Amino acid sequence: MIPQDVIRTKRDGGDLDPGDVSEFVAGLVDGRVTEGQAAAFAMAVFFRGMSVSECAALTRAMTRSGKTLVWDLPGPVLDKHSTGGVGDTVSLMLAPAVAACGGFVPMISGRGLGHTGGTLDKLDSVPGYVSQPDLDLFRKTVREAGCAVIGQTADLAPADRRLYAIRDVTATVESVPMITASILSKKLAAGLDGLVMDVKSGNGAFMPTLDGARELASSIAETAGGAGLPTVSLITDMDQPLGSAAGNALEMRAAVDFLTGRRRDDRLFIVTVALAAEMLVLGGLAENAGAAAAKIVEAFRSGAAAERFARMVAALGGPADLLERPEAHLAAAPLQRAVQAPSGFVTTVDTRALGMAVVALGGGRTRPQDGIDPAVGLTDLVGLGEEVGPDRPLAIVHARNEDAAERAVAAVLAAYDVGSEPPRRGPILIERISGKAPSP
Repeated sequence: MIPQDVIRTKRDGGDLDPGDVSEFVAGLVDGRVTEGQAAAFAMAVFFRGMSVSECAALTRAMTRSGKTLVWDLPGPVLDKHSTGGVGDTVSLMLAPAVAACGGFVPMISGRGLGHTGGTLDKLDSVPGYVSQPDLDLFRKTVREAGCAVIGQTADLAPADRRLYAIRDVTATVESVPMITASILSKKLAAGLDGLVMDVKSGNGAFMPTLDGARELASSIAETAGGAGLPTVSLITDMDQPLGSAAGNALEMRAAVDFLTGRRRDDRLFIVTVALAAEMLVLGGLAENAGAAAAKIVEAFRSGAAAERFARMVAALGGPADLLERPEAHLAAAPLQRAVQAPSGFVTTVDTRALGMAVVALGGGRTRPQDGIDPAVGLTDLVGLGEEVGPDRPLAIVHARNEDAAERAVAAVLAAYDVGSEPPRRGPILIERISGKAPSP
Protein backbone atom coordinates (compact mmCIF):
# COMPACT_ATOMS: atom_id res chain seq x y z
CA MET A 1 0.00 0.00 0.00
CA ILE A 2 1.31 3.40 -1.03
CA PRO A 3 -0.53 6.13 0.94
CA GLN A 4 -0.59 8.64 -1.91
CA ASP A 5 -2.18 6.05 -4.23
CA VAL A 6 -5.00 5.51 -1.71
CA ILE A 7 -5.49 9.28 -1.48
CA ARG A 8 -5.43 9.67 -5.28
CA THR A 9 -8.00 6.91 -5.78
CA LYS A 10 -10.45 8.53 -3.39
CA ARG A 11 -9.65 12.05 -4.64
CA ASP A 12 -10.63 10.93 -8.16
CA GLY A 13 -13.86 9.31 -6.97
CA GLY A 14 -12.76 5.70 -7.08
CA ASP A 15 -13.68 2.89 -4.71
CA LEU A 16 -10.99 1.87 -2.25
CA ASP A 17 -9.86 -1.74 -1.91
CA PRO A 18 -10.63 -3.04 1.63
CA GLY A 19 -7.02 -4.24 1.96
CA ASP A 20 -5.68 -0.78 1.13
CA VAL A 21 -8.06 0.78 3.65
CA SER A 22 -6.83 -1.65 6.29
CA GLU A 23 -3.18 -0.89 5.52
CA PHE A 24 -3.77 2.85 5.48
CA VAL A 25 -5.43 2.71 8.91
CA ALA A 26 -2.60 0.56 10.27
CA GLY A 27 -0.22 3.21 8.97
CA LEU A 28 -2.04 5.83 11.03
CA VAL A 29 -1.03 3.94 14.16
CA ASP A 30 2.53 2.89 13.32
CA GLY A 31 3.57 6.16 11.66
CA ARG A 32 3.84 5.02 8.03
CA VAL A 33 1.05 7.50 7.18
CA THR A 34 2.05 11.10 7.84
CA GLU A 35 -0.23 13.75 9.31
CA GLY A 36 -0.36 15.48 5.93
CA GLN A 37 -1.40 12.26 4.20
CA ALA A 38 -4.07 11.61 6.81
CA ALA A 39 -5.40 15.15 6.32
CA ALA A 40 -5.46 14.68 2.53
CA PHE A 41 -7.29 11.38 2.93
CA ALA A 42 -9.87 12.99 5.23
CA MET A 43 -10.44 15.83 2.75
CA ALA A 44 -10.81 13.39 -0.16
CA VAL A 45 -13.41 11.37 1.78
CA PHE A 46 -15.16 14.58 2.85
CA PHE A 47 -15.72 15.62 -0.78
CA ARG A 48 -16.06 12.22 -2.48
CA GLY A 49 -17.82 10.21 0.22
CA MET A 50 -17.67 6.46 0.67
CA SER A 51 -19.83 3.53 -0.34
CA VAL A 52 -21.37 1.36 2.38
CA SER A 53 -18.71 -1.30 1.78
CA GLU A 54 -15.88 1.26 2.01
CA CYS A 55 -17.32 2.69 5.22
CA ALA A 56 -17.60 -0.82 6.64
CA ALA A 57 -13.96 -1.51 5.70
CA LEU A 58 -12.83 1.71 7.40
CA THR A 59 -14.87 0.83 10.49
CA ARG A 60 -13.43 -2.69 10.70
CA ALA A 61 -9.87 -1.45 10.22
CA MET A 62 -10.16 1.19 12.95
CA THR A 63 -11.76 -1.37 15.29
CA ARG A 64 -8.82 -3.74 14.75
CA SER A 65 -6.23 -0.99 15.29
CA GLY A 66 -6.26 -1.65 19.06
CA LYS A 67 -7.65 -4.04 21.62
CA THR A 68 -11.18 -5.39 21.48
CA LEU A 69 -13.05 -6.34 24.63
CA VAL A 70 -14.73 -9.69 25.23
CA TRP A 71 -17.16 -9.81 28.15
CA ASP A 72 -18.26 -12.76 30.27
CA LEU A 73 -21.26 -11.27 32.04
CA PRO A 74 -24.69 -12.59 33.10
CA GLY A 75 -26.55 -10.18 30.84
CA PRO A 76 -26.37 -8.31 27.51
CA VAL A 77 -23.69 -5.69 26.91
CA LEU A 78 -25.42 -2.57 25.62
CA ASP A 79 -24.56 1.03 24.86
CA LYS A 80 -25.93 4.33 23.58
CA HIS A 81 -24.22 7.15 21.73
CA SER A 82 -25.38 10.70 21.05
CA THR A 83 -24.21 13.07 18.34
CA GLY A 84 -24.26 15.83 20.95
CA GLY A 85 -26.20 18.94 21.81
CA VAL A 86 -26.87 21.41 24.61
CA GLY A 87 -28.17 20.33 28.01
CA ASP A 88 -27.90 16.65 27.09
CA THR A 89 -27.15 14.64 30.25
CA VAL A 90 -28.94 11.49 29.05
CA SER A 91 -25.93 9.16 29.41
CA LEU A 92 -25.55 9.91 33.11
CA MET A 93 -29.05 8.64 33.90
CA LEU A 94 -29.54 6.10 31.12
CA ALA A 95 -26.50 3.90 31.89
CA PRO A 96 -27.42 3.18 35.54
CA ALA A 97 -31.11 2.75 34.65
CA VAL A 98 -30.29 0.07 32.06
CA ALA A 99 -27.91 -1.55 34.55
CA ALA A 100 -30.72 -1.64 37.12
CA CYS A 101 -32.81 -3.56 34.57
CA GLY A 102 -30.22 -6.28 33.98
CA GLY A 103 -28.03 -4.83 31.24
CA PHE A 104 -24.32 -4.03 31.36
CA VAL A 105 -23.25 -0.69 29.94
CA PRO A 106 -19.54 -0.05 29.15
CA MET A 107 -20.07 3.46 27.80
CA ILE A 108 -17.12 5.22 26.18
CA SER A 109 -17.95 8.92 25.94
CA GLY A 110 -16.23 11.98 24.51
CA ARG A 111 -15.33 15.51 25.45
CA GLY A 112 -17.19 18.60 24.32
CA LEU A 113 -16.76 19.67 20.70
CA GLY A 114 -17.63 23.19 19.61
CA HIS A 115 -20.91 24.26 21.20
CA THR A 116 -21.81 20.76 22.39
CA GLY A 117 -21.16 19.56 25.91
CA GLY A 118 -19.19 16.36 26.49
CA THR A 119 -20.15 13.66 28.98
CA LEU A 120 -16.49 13.15 29.84
CA ASP A 121 -16.11 16.83 30.82
CA LYS A 122 -19.17 16.56 33.06
CA LEU A 123 -17.72 13.54 34.83
CA ASP A 124 -14.40 15.32 35.25
CA SER A 125 -16.24 17.89 37.40
CA VAL A 126 -16.70 15.15 40.04
CA PRO A 127 -13.70 15.17 42.44
CA GLY A 128 -11.70 11.97 42.30
CA TYR A 129 -13.66 10.37 39.45
CA VAL A 130 -11.26 8.51 37.15
CA SER A 131 -12.79 9.20 33.76
CA GLN A 132 -10.06 7.37 31.83
CA PRO A 133 -9.28 4.24 33.85
CA ASP A 134 -7.18 1.30 32.71
CA LEU A 135 -9.03 -1.63 31.20
CA ASP A 136 -8.88 -3.70 34.40
CA LEU A 137 -10.71 -1.03 36.43
CA PHE A 138 -13.11 -0.46 33.56
CA ARG A 139 -14.01 -4.15 33.47
CA LYS A 140 -14.27 -4.38 37.25
CA THR A 141 -16.62 -1.41 37.45
CA VAL A 142 -18.89 -2.71 34.68
CA ARG A 143 -19.04 -6.12 36.36
CA GLU A 144 -19.80 -4.78 39.85
CA ALA A 145 -21.90 -1.66 39.15
CA GLY A 146 -23.43 -2.75 35.87
CA CYS A 147 -22.17 0.38 34.12
CA ALA A 148 -19.09 2.53 33.67
CA VAL A 149 -19.15 5.84 31.79
CA ILE A 150 -15.57 6.69 30.82
CA GLY A 151 -13.45 8.31 28.12
CA GLN A 152 -11.70 6.52 25.29
CA THR A 153 -8.65 4.62 26.52
CA ALA A 154 -5.37 4.40 24.65
CA ASP A 155 -6.03 0.71 23.94
CA LEU A 156 -9.33 1.00 22.07
CA ALA A 157 -9.42 2.15 18.41
CA PRO A 158 -6.23 4.25 18.51
CA ALA A 159 -6.46 4.91 14.76
CA ASP A 160 -9.75 6.71 15.33
CA ARG A 161 -8.19 8.93 17.97
CA ARG A 162 -5.45 10.05 15.55
CA LEU A 163 -7.73 10.52 12.56
CA TYR A 164 -10.32 12.39 14.62
CA ALA A 165 -7.72 14.86 15.91
CA ILE A 166 -6.71 15.58 12.31
CA ARG A 167 -10.32 15.95 11.14
CA ASP A 168 -11.02 18.36 13.98
CA VAL A 169 -8.36 20.83 12.74
CA THR A 170 -8.90 20.38 8.99
CA ALA A 171 -12.64 21.18 8.76
CA THR A 172 -13.52 17.61 7.78
CA VAL A 173 -15.52 16.58 10.85
CA GLU A 174 -18.91 16.67 9.09
CA SER A 175 -18.32 13.59 6.93
CA VAL A 176 -21.00 10.95 7.39
CA PRO A 177 -18.74 7.96 6.52
CA MET A 178 -15.98 9.14 8.85
CA ILE A 179 -18.44 9.96 11.64
CA THR A 180 -19.92 6.50 11.20
CA ALA A 181 -16.54 4.76 11.32
CA SER A 182 -15.39 6.88 14.26
CA ILE A 183 -18.42 6.05 16.39
CA LEU A 184 -18.74 2.40 15.46
CA SER A 185 -15.05 1.50 15.70
CA LYS A 186 -15.09 2.39 19.40
CA LYS A 187 -18.41 0.64 19.97
CA LEU A 188 -17.35 -2.53 18.18
CA ALA A 189 -14.07 -2.55 20.11
CA ALA A 190 -16.09 -2.37 23.33
CA GLY A 191 -17.65 -5.77 22.58
CA LEU A 192 -21.31 -4.75 22.49
CA ASP A 193 -24.40 -6.89 21.95
CA GLY A 194 -26.56 -3.90 20.99
CA LEU A 195 -26.27 -0.16 20.33
CA VAL A 196 -28.77 2.70 20.32
CA MET A 197 -27.87 5.95 18.55
CA ASP A 198 -29.35 9.32 19.48
CA VAL A 199 -28.94 11.44 16.35
CA LYS A 200 -29.86 15.06 17.01
CA SER A 201 -31.59 17.30 14.48
CA GLY A 202 -32.17 21.04 14.83
CA ASN A 203 -30.30 24.31 15.25
CA GLY A 204 -28.30 22.99 18.20
CA ALA A 205 -27.34 19.73 16.51
CA PHE A 206 -24.21 18.61 14.75
CA MET A 207 -26.48 17.64 11.85
CA PRO A 208 -28.96 20.55 11.85
CA THR A 209 -31.20 19.34 9.01
CA LEU A 210 -33.50 16.36 9.20
CA ASP A 211 -32.13 15.02 5.91
CA GLY A 212 -28.58 15.15 7.29
CA ALA A 213 -29.62 13.50 10.55
CA ARG A 214 -31.49 10.81 8.64
CA GLU A 215 -28.45 10.13 6.43
CA LEU A 216 -26.19 9.72 9.46
CA ALA A 217 -28.72 7.61 11.39
CA SER A 218 -29.17 5.29 8.42
CA SER A 219 -25.42 5.03 7.78
CA ILE A 220 -24.72 4.04 11.38
CA ALA A 221 -27.59 1.57 11.61
CA GLU A 222 -26.73 -0.12 8.29
CA THR A 223 -22.98 -0.25 8.85
CA ALA A 224 -23.38 -1.57 12.40
CA GLY A 225 -25.87 -4.17 11.26
CA GLY A 226 -23.47 -5.30 8.57
CA ALA A 227 -20.75 -5.67 11.21
CA GLY A 228 -22.99 -7.89 13.34
CA LEU A 229 -24.01 -5.26 15.88
CA PRO A 230 -27.81 -4.83 16.19
CA THR A 231 -28.44 -1.09 16.18
CA VAL A 232 -31.37 1.30 16.40
CA SER A 233 -31.08 5.02 15.65
CA LEU A 234 -33.53 7.53 17.07
CA ILE A 235 -33.61 11.02 15.57
CA THR A 236 -34.44 13.47 18.35
CA ASP A 237 -35.08 17.20 18.47
CA MET A 238 -32.35 19.73 19.30
CA ASP A 239 -34.12 22.97 18.33
CA GLN A 240 -33.86 23.87 22.00
CA PRO A 241 -31.74 22.64 24.92
CA LEU A 242 -32.69 19.14 26.01
CA GLY A 243 -32.42 19.98 29.70
CA SER A 244 -32.58 23.18 31.71
CA ALA A 245 -28.86 23.27 32.58
CA ALA A 246 -25.76 23.74 30.40
CA GLY A 247 -22.29 23.64 31.95
CA ASN A 248 -20.34 20.76 33.40
CA ALA A 249 -20.85 20.79 37.18
CA LEU A 250 -24.30 22.31 36.65
CA GLU A 251 -25.31 19.45 34.37
CA MET A 252 -23.86 16.93 36.80
CA ARG A 253 -26.01 18.48 39.53
CA ALA A 254 -29.01 18.27 37.19
CA ALA A 255 -28.28 14.57 36.64
CA VAL A 256 -28.11 13.99 40.40
CA ASP A 257 -31.42 15.81 40.83
CA PHE A 258 -32.94 13.66 38.06
CA LEU A 259 -31.75 10.40 39.59
CA THR A 260 -32.91 11.32 43.09
CA GLY A 261 -36.26 12.67 41.86
CA ARG A 262 -35.67 16.24 43.03
CA ARG A 263 -36.23 17.55 39.50
CA ARG A 264 -36.76 15.87 36.15
CA ASP A 265 -37.07 18.02 33.02
CA ASP A 266 -39.86 16.64 30.85
CA ARG A 267 -38.00 16.59 27.52
CA LEU A 268 -34.94 15.01 29.11
CA PHE A 269 -37.11 12.36 30.77
CA ILE A 270 -38.88 11.47 27.51
CA VAL A 271 -35.66 11.06 25.51
CA THR A 272 -33.86 9.16 28.28
CA VAL A 273 -36.68 6.66 28.71
CA ALA A 274 -37.10 6.16 24.95
CA LEU A 275 -33.40 5.46 24.35
CA ALA A 276 -33.05 3.22 27.40
CA ALA A 277 -36.15 1.27 26.38
CA GLU A 278 -34.68 0.59 22.94
CA MET A 279 -31.58 -0.79 24.66
CA LEU A 280 -33.61 -3.19 26.79
CA VAL A 281 -35.45 -4.50 23.74
CA LEU A 282 -32.20 -4.97 21.79
CA GLY A 283 -30.76 -6.87 24.75
CA GLY A 284 -33.78 -9.15 25.13
CA LEU A 285 -34.59 -7.68 28.55
CA ALA A 286 -38.11 -6.61 27.50
CA GLU A 287 -40.55 -7.85 24.87
CA ASN A 288 -41.44 -4.47 23.42
CA ALA A 289 -40.84 -0.74 23.80
CA GLY A 290 -43.83 -0.25 26.10
CA ALA A 291 -42.78 -2.92 28.56
CA ALA A 292 -39.19 -1.68 28.40
CA ALA A 293 -40.19 1.92 29.11
CA ALA A 294 -42.18 0.78 32.14
CA LYS A 295 -39.09 -0.99 33.51
CA ILE A 296 -36.92 2.10 33.04
CA VAL A 297 -39.49 4.37 34.71
CA GLU A 298 -39.66 1.97 37.65
CA ALA A 299 -35.84 1.96 37.92
CA PHE A 300 -35.97 5.72 38.38
CA ARG A 301 -39.01 5.66 40.70
CA SER A 302 -37.62 2.98 42.99
CA GLY A 303 -34.15 4.51 43.29
CA ALA A 304 -32.50 1.46 41.68
CA ALA A 305 -30.96 3.61 38.94
CA ALA A 306 -29.64 6.09 41.51
CA GLU A 307 -28.08 3.24 43.50
CA ARG A 308 -26.25 1.95 40.39
CA PHE A 309 -25.00 5.46 39.63
CA ALA A 310 -23.66 5.87 43.17
CA ARG A 311 -21.94 2.50 42.93
CA MET A 312 -20.30 3.47 39.63
CA VAL A 313 -19.08 6.84 40.91
CA ALA A 314 -17.55 5.29 44.04
CA ALA A 315 -15.92 2.45 42.08
CA LEU A 316 -14.21 4.98 39.80
CA GLY A 317 -12.86 7.08 42.67
CA GLY A 318 -15.62 9.64 43.16
CA PRO A 319 -17.33 10.56 46.45
CA ALA A 320 -19.63 7.93 47.90
CA ASP A 321 -22.13 10.59 49.00
CA LEU A 322 -22.42 12.52 45.72
CA LEU A 323 -26.16 11.86 45.51
CA GLU A 324 -26.79 12.96 49.09
CA ARG A 325 -24.48 16.00 49.12
CA PRO A 326 -23.79 17.20 45.58
CA GLU A 327 -23.25 20.78 46.76
CA ALA A 328 -20.31 19.60 48.88
CA HIS A 329 -18.48 18.15 45.88
CA LEU A 330 -19.46 20.06 42.74
CA ALA A 331 -17.87 23.45 42.02
CA ALA A 332 -20.09 26.54 42.11
CA ALA A 333 -19.46 29.88 40.41
CA PRO A 334 -19.36 32.97 42.66
CA LEU A 335 -21.79 35.06 40.56
CA GLN A 336 -25.35 34.32 39.44
CA ARG A 337 -27.31 36.69 37.20
CA ALA A 338 -30.89 36.31 35.98
CA VAL A 339 -31.52 37.06 32.30
CA GLN A 340 -34.71 39.11 32.23
CA ALA A 341 -36.83 39.30 29.09
CA PRO A 342 -39.99 41.14 28.04
CA SER A 343 -43.23 39.37 28.90
CA GLY A 344 -44.45 36.85 26.34
CA PHE A 345 -43.82 33.36 25.01
CA VAL A 346 -40.54 31.94 23.71
CA THR A 347 -40.98 31.56 19.95
CA THR A 348 -37.47 30.52 18.86
CA VAL A 349 -34.24 29.46 20.56
CA ASP A 350 -30.78 29.61 18.97
CA THR A 351 -29.52 26.53 20.77
CA ARG A 352 -26.04 26.67 19.30
CA ALA A 353 -25.67 30.25 20.57
CA LEU A 354 -26.54 29.11 24.10
CA GLY A 355 -23.86 26.44 23.88
CA MET A 356 -21.33 29.00 22.69
CA ALA A 357 -22.31 31.29 25.60
CA VAL A 358 -21.24 28.48 27.94
CA VAL A 359 -17.97 28.12 26.01
CA ALA A 360 -17.35 31.88 26.33
CA LEU A 361 -17.88 31.66 30.08
CA GLY A 362 -15.06 29.10 30.22
CA GLY A 363 -17.24 25.99 30.23
CA GLY A 364 -15.99 24.68 26.88
CA ARG A 365 -12.96 24.70 24.59
CA THR A 366 -11.96 26.78 21.61
CA ARG A 367 -8.72 24.74 21.31
CA PRO A 368 -8.10 21.08 22.23
CA GLN A 369 -5.53 22.05 24.88
CA ASP A 370 -7.82 24.51 26.66
CA GLY A 371 -8.85 23.87 30.25
CA ILE A 372 -12.48 24.00 31.37
CA ASP A 373 -14.07 25.78 34.31
CA PRO A 374 -16.59 23.21 35.59
CA ALA A 375 -18.54 25.74 37.68
CA VAL A 376 -19.77 28.13 34.98
CA GLY A 377 -22.77 27.85 32.70
CA LEU A 378 -26.51 28.36 32.53
CA THR A 379 -29.41 26.99 34.57
CA ASP A 380 -33.20 27.35 34.50
CA LEU A 381 -33.14 27.63 30.71
CA VAL A 382 -36.64 28.09 29.33
CA GLY A 383 -37.87 26.14 26.35
CA LEU A 384 -40.01 26.81 23.32
CA GLY A 385 -43.52 27.98 24.13
CA GLU A 386 -42.77 28.78 27.78
CA GLU A 387 -44.02 32.06 29.19
CA VAL A 388 -41.42 34.53 30.44
CA GLY A 389 -41.59 37.88 32.20
CA PRO A 390 -40.67 39.59 35.48
CA ASP A 391 -41.15 36.40 37.49
CA ARG A 392 -39.65 34.02 34.93
CA PRO A 393 -36.22 34.87 33.45
CA LEU A 394 -34.83 33.22 30.34
CA ALA A 395 -31.98 31.67 32.33
CA ILE A 396 -29.62 32.09 35.25
CA VAL A 397 -26.00 32.81 34.32
CA HIS A 398 -23.28 31.31 36.53
CA ALA A 399 -20.02 33.22 36.03
CA ARG A 400 -16.62 33.90 37.57
CA ASN A 401 -16.73 37.71 37.25
CA GLU A 402 -19.00 40.61 36.31
CA ASP A 403 -17.62 41.08 32.80
CA ALA A 404 -18.16 37.44 31.91
CA ALA A 405 -21.64 37.54 33.41
CA GLU A 406 -22.62 40.62 31.40
CA ARG A 407 -21.41 39.07 28.14
CA ALA A 408 -23.31 35.87 28.88
CA VAL A 409 -26.51 37.78 29.71
CA ALA A 410 -26.26 39.58 26.36
CA ALA A 411 -25.62 36.30 24.52
CA VAL A 412 -28.62 34.60 26.12
CA LEU A 413 -30.90 37.56 25.31
CA ALA A 414 -29.76 37.42 21.69
CA ALA A 415 -30.41 33.65 21.52
CA TYR A 416 -34.13 33.94 22.35
CA ASP A 417 -37.08 35.46 20.52
CA VAL A 418 -40.17 36.29 22.58
CA GLY A 419 -43.62 36.86 21.04
CA SER A 420 -47.21 37.29 22.07
CA GLU A 421 -48.29 33.74 21.13
CA PRO A 422 -46.66 30.39 21.84
CA PRO A 423 -45.35 28.59 18.72
CA ARG A 424 -46.40 25.24 17.46
CA ARG A 425 -43.95 22.68 18.81
CA GLY A 426 -42.78 19.60 16.93
CA PRO A 427 -42.20 16.14 18.37
CA ILE A 428 -39.21 15.38 20.59
CA LEU A 429 -38.85 11.88 19.14
CA ILE A 430 -38.79 12.45 15.38
CA GLU A 431 -37.94 9.15 13.71
CA ARG A 432 -36.73 5.60 14.36
CA ILE A 433 -34.33 3.80 12.00
CA SER A 434 -33.20 0.24 12.63
CA GLY A 435 -30.36 -1.84 11.28
CA LYS A 436 -30.37 -5.56 11.97
CA ALA A 437 -27.41 -7.85 12.19
CA PRO A 438 -27.20 -10.39 9.37
CA SER A 439 -28.42 -13.91 10.07
CA PRO A 440 -25.69 -16.39 10.96
